[in-house]
Amino acid sequence: MLMNSVVHRITEGLRSGLDRSRVALRRAYLASGAAELPRRARTFVAFAVGAALVISIGGVLFSPVDDWPRFGIVVGLVVASHLGRLRVRISGSNFATAWGDAAFIVAVWIGPDGWLPAAMGLGVLLANLLLQAFADEWKPFVETIRRSASLTIAAGPAALVAHLLLQGDGYDQMVTPDDGFALAATALGYSLLTVVITCVYTALRDGHAFGTLMRRALSSIWMMTLGNLAVGLGIVGLLGVDLRWLIALPPVLWAFQQAYTHRLLDSQERQGWNRYADAIRALRRHGDISGIANAGARSALSLFRANEVVVELLNADGPTMRYTAGGGPLRRNSGVIASVTRPLEVAGEPVGTLTLHFAGTVGLRSRDRAALAAYADALGVALHDAATHAALRHATERAVDEAVRDPLTKLFNREALLRRGDETLRGLDRSAVVALLMLDVDNFKDVNNTLGHVAGDQLLQIAAGRLGDVVSDVELLARLGGDEFGLLLFDLPEDGTEQAMRQAERQALRRARRLAAALAEPTEIAGVTVSAETSVGVVVAAAGRVDMPELLRRADVALYQAKDGQSSVVAYDPSHDGASTDRLALVAEMRTALSLDDQLLVALQPAIDLSTGAATGVEALARWEHPRRGRLHPKDFVRAVEASELLAPFTRYIVDKALTAAALWRAEGIDVPVSVNLSARNLLDAELPADIGVLLHKHRIPAARLVLEITETVVMSDLRVIDEVLSDLREMGVQLSVDDFGTGYSSLTFLTRIAVDEVKVDRSFVRAMGDSPQAAAIVRTTVDLGRQLGLRVVAEGVETHEQRRVLAELGCTAAQGFHFFRPMPSEEITAALRSLPDPPTGAIAHVG
Repeated sequence: MLMNSVVHRITEGLRSGLDRSRVALRRAYLASGAAELPRRARTFVAFAVGAALVISIGGVLFSPVDDWPRFGIVVGLVVASHLGRLRVRISGSNFATAWGDAAFIVAVWIGPDGWLPAAMGLGVLLANLLLQAFADEWKPFVETIRRSASLTIAAGPAALVAHLLLQGDGYDQMVTPDDGFALAATALGYSLLTVVITCVYTALRDGHAFGTLMRRALSSIWMMTLGNLAVGLGIVGLLGVDLRWLIALPPVLWAFQQAYTHRLLDSQERQGWNRYADAIRALRRHGDISGIANAGARSALSLFRANEVVVELLNADGPTMRYTAGGGPLRRNSGVIASVTRPLEVAGEPVGTLTLHFAGTVGLRSRDRAALAAYADALGVALHDAATHAALRHATERAVDEAVRDPLTKLFNREALLRRGDETLRGLDRSAVVALLMLDVDNFKDVNNTLGHVAGDQLLQIAAGRLGDVVSDVELLARLGGDEFGLLLFDLPEDGTEQAMRQAERQALRRARRLAAALAEPTEIAGVTVSAETSVGVVVAAAGRVDMPELLRRADVALYQAKDGQSSVVAYDPSHDGASTDRLALVAEMRTALSLDDQLLVALQPAIDLSTGAATGVEALARWEHPRRGRLHPKDFVRAVEASELLAPFTRYIVDKALTAAALWRAEGIDVPVSVNLSARNLLDAELPADIGVLLHKHRIPAARLVLEITETVVMSDLRVIDEVLSDLREMGVQLSVDDFGTGYSSLTFLTRIAVDEVKVDRSFVRAMGDSPQAAAIVRTTVDLGRQLGLRVVAEGVETHEQRRVLAELGCTAAQGFHFFRPMPSEEITAALRSLPDPPTGAIAHVG
């Protein structure tokens, strides 16, 4: 029993001791940092340490240390040479290079014995421990052991080669050329083997390509290697003269260290700023948030040599947006990851974060952190600007959308149907067949009178919803006003023959009946069952023969016949259209008016500088004093003129009248320009510039004092003659103005294609800007755009003092409208201009 107890106690003691040893070894293993390395890197370190021990022990056994002073000198030289290091960033990993090659050359010359690898390894180990203890250069212990083992391995073959090649009998002998060659070859082999071992380990640890690491490492340290070689050979040569020259090695290495450090830092600084400038330019090439964030992540990946970059953006309307660049090495290894995060802010407001991930223990130096702070600020500003522009663009788009939408039904309004319909017609083949259906709710007035306006609005909303449910995306549906709706159809036979036109009309009539039946379905409004009976006028025409106003007019004629006839759906019949013959009569009467001098006149309306009250220009507006119809405005006759051969003589007539009036006020010493509206079809007339030149010469008016107003529809045509006419007018010196700017769908495209001098803000935005922030934003944006492009900006349709005040606050400099002057006869314009203050000397006229 006693023996069993003793054996049990001994066994328990041994087991407890083994457990404590295992725990201690585990703690040492974790403390060394080896656990954080990838498996392949840990295997490499273990192999390197084993190989270093074999080489060191073998060397000592082969050539025991018999001269301890020489051994101590070699160790001391190695320690001194490795205390001064340069750090180079290669592919996201830090490489430390020292002046060990010079010390190795001297060590080989002093003691080319088997103990040299052991002395090298011991010296490197001591240098690393001293740096960690006194230079605040912390590294995991496994890195210290790995570095010492790597240099020990490199020193073994190099020492053997030196032992075989060197011919000197002692370190105090003079160096022969053969000895110098042998030392140089040995040192270069030692340096190359050191780089190879280090790159293999780094590739295994951080996941980089070995070839890339080797190429960049050699290109970064070649000059330092040559410096090592020169210093080492120089000291060895001096040792043959006096051994005390050995004392010169540390200060010489220090001097080389300082010089090379400054050169390397200067080179890295220059390259870093070049990369920084490229990164900032990359941010400016994008205008959207996603593009800037992706470019910012990619640029940061290159700029800071990170393994992965993550840009996270705050999103008030949803989850955080995340953009990533790189990340390959991080996903392939399970080692330690060093991360640096920088907030993205603008004026103290957070935008997001920029995070850099580095594989291994690599981080950022203080200089890199300063560059990261500057880059993060630039990225934050770029993202903030993109968000601001996106918000402004969204507000503008919303305002434009509201301008073309009916507020009650959310359908397009009449203006939108006219504009979009005309754009679509111009884009179709001239023989393509289109149809317009005009629908009118017959009992709408009864619903309004009986159930109230709220019920009437509800009926219109229900009708709009039902129409929207059966309309395709390629068709245009609009509320024309009141209880009328319009639907433009394109999916019809396209050959334009008489048979195709009849087939298209039958197809359009069937569609109209189905729509009328859908609207007639009973519905309950305000507790009363209501059925929306509908009349429909249908017109079918070839796209190249009509425009939208003419389609609407014909559809209205057909609708009138439907409301008065036996059928609720009626197709347009030209025989019942008195307006078509009336248009022919109107053109004939215009021909007579052009031959006379008292029917076609110009009414003149000044534009006013909002700050000084001075006139900035005068717009000439055509008026027709018709002997039978009374006074007619352009909307009453211009379309008939445009559709006839009278457009060119009519334009010359009005320009002549305008220049006649301008000559009169110039004779009185009043120097303000005059402007005249042009039809888009005028620009198809290649003779227009010559005609304008003749009239300017006739009245002795400088070309710069004539402004021709054109509309944005010009940009929709790609005809060369339009570009040629505009180019000729500009070469003459005539100024160009964009009328009703912002109401089309290609305003910015217009300004990039046509060189103009002035933009005029459409009266619809002026009328709405007091109540609509979106309309005010469009006016402000137009004013800012004009200022940036060097264009004059004039607001149209100003009728109240409040509108004038708001325009002045928004930065608009000139305006015209009833608030200042109504259009007046040419006999009164000179007196009106005299009543205004003189414009400042040198002021640029803002033409009305």
